[in-house]
Amino acid sequence: MRHTISVTVENKFGVLARVAGLFSGRGYNIESLCVAPTMDEGVSLMTIVTVGDDRIIEQVTKQLNKLIDVIKVSDITDKDCIDRELVIIRVSAEREKRDEILRVCEIFKARVVDVGTKSLTLETTGTEDKIEAVLRILRPLGIREIVRSGRLAMMRSEPREK
Repeated sequence: MRHTISVTVENKFGVLARVAGLFSGRGYNIESLCVAPTMDEGVSLMTIVTVGDDRIIEQVTKQLNKLIDVIKVSDITDKDCIDRELVIIRVSAEREKRDEILRVCEIFKARVVDVGTKSLTLETTGTEDKIEAVLRILRPLGIREIVRSGRLAMMRSEPREK
């Protein structure tokens, strides 16, 4: 099962390498990793997506908590959170394809961020499902290049009614 782990760390040299080393040293893959400073310059937040059963994730979480520069670790997989990805997509865009590509942009609320003579570069954000849907529709039109941020996640401020 895929898990999203939120790790608050001290913003110091080598912390990312130690966290990544913990995963690789135990043979676990990191599917995506986003790291950025928080409002406190001395603290960064890592959002890690990895695959494993509950026992493996519990073991990884315990090992992360043992690292000196780690402040807090949370498996937020089943928690009420907001998650998004950013993707930048360069698509072949001969004249006859441009209208169709622009319609896809409109449907998925994507933006054209660069125009070339034979390509358009698009940007969109959303859930992983939305990103996959955009890519599935654009593939037959000729995707040339893709850059994805990986998942960012934040707990909701208040519980939602169900």
